[in-house]
Amino acid sequence: MLITRHEFLRFSAIAGAGAIFAENNLLRQKFAPHLRRLSAASPHAAARDEDFWAFIRSQFTLSDEIVNLNNGGVSPQPIPVQEAHIKHYRYCNLGPSHYMWHVLDKGREELRARLARSAGCEPDELAINRNTTEGLNTIIFGLDLQRGDEVVLSKYDYPNMMNAWKQRQKRDGIKLNWVDLNLPEEDEEVIVEKFRRAITPRTKIVHVTHMINWTGQILPARKIADMAHAYGCEVIVDASHTYAHIPHSIRELDCDYYATSLHKWLCAPFGTGFMFIKKEKIKKVWALLSAPEPDGSDIRKFENLGTRSFAAEHAIHAALDFQEMIGNERKAARLHYLKNYWCEKIRNTKGIKLYTSLHPQFSGALATVGIQGKNPPEIVSTLLEKYRLHTTSIVHENVNGIRITPHVYTTTEELDRLIHALQTIASS
Repeated sequence: MLITRHEFLRFSAIAGAGAIFAENNLLRQKFAPHLRRLSAASPHAAARDEDFWAFIRSQFTLSDEIVNLNNGGVSPQPIPVQEAHIKHYRYCNLGPSHYMWHVLDKGREELRARLARSAGCEPDELAINRNTTEGLNTIIFGLDLQRGDEVVLSKYDYPNMMNAWKQRQKRDGIKLNWVDLNLPEEDEEVIVEKFRRAITPRTKIVHVTHMINWTGQILPARKIADMAHAYGCEVIVDASHTYAHIPHSIRELDCDYYATSLHKWLCAPFGTGFMFIKKEKIKKVWALLSAPEPDGSDIRKFENLGTRSFAAEHAIHAALDFQEMIGNERKAARLHYLKNYWCEKIRNTKGIKLYTSLHPQFSGALATVGIQGKNPPEIVSTLLEKYRLHTTSIVHENVNGIRITPHVYTTTEELDRLIHALQTIASS
């Protein structure tokens, strides 16, 4: 399908005005009757309104062959996001070097401002990039740490982050102080105290994973940040699994550095994300890739990536529209409801062990379950081959199980299939 002359002129006019590309008027009209009906409903009540969530599901293109319960890895995009991505892609292909660099590139500042409003920070503190790994590695390798400086991190952080810190340890001689956790943990003070005990007079950085990818455990990031700041440390927050999932703002966390992926819970195009650095700290973080002023105070020094997907970047607007129409609190309540729906039905099954809290203070959509005497990769294979349920295995530290991650389009009927499958496997 070719881009029409009307679309071409509209794109050019919109880009020149610096306005938002994503115009989901039709989708907003579709949402309207549902939102009017739910206007007086609490997030808790809305989470159980299956008519609304059936409508949300209708906005996704889903496989008839499998039930995707690994949204924690990467989530599908709703149809409006896919269409926005494709439309911008076609537009770029009319003349890439012109329409990418001279037209679409002008829209980044509007997107930066919108993401900043969503995340709770200033636009000049936010850099648009491709994922959490890129954002946090930029920070980790950009910090001007010296031999003997210490960093506190957890044994349950994401592998790419742990490996980045290990590389700095090997190359620069910094020291890593590891925090162990007993998951699931439902006492915030216990968690904070474990991080506190790892801090020494030489500690410069405390690295916190807001939601642990292995089990879905939520850590009290703000309390850890307050404690760490009291000891003169800076705080990095890995928010890969909490942005657009667990309602919060960067200001509320009061962290110094933060990064997330947008292709998980926001359902934005694959390979989109952003990072945050407090305004006064930007200058002290070196750009990871070459930049005219790698030690300057402009957050844009971190966006010098060369050729990038402008189409994917601008389709983030459509994902933000979709998120805003669902509502942060309503979405969080639904995701927690779906997790508890299946967990509550299997947690007392003989041979089954849950590694995840059922309390909304300590968990969201992600949960990990183990089956006594069963190898996690084999459980994953059985679920896929026999029940057509796509999951992922978790074998890390003291966690041995499979991670189940529903999303807003997941139905309770699909989770009933999961419940039956797990109980059958546990009894075999």
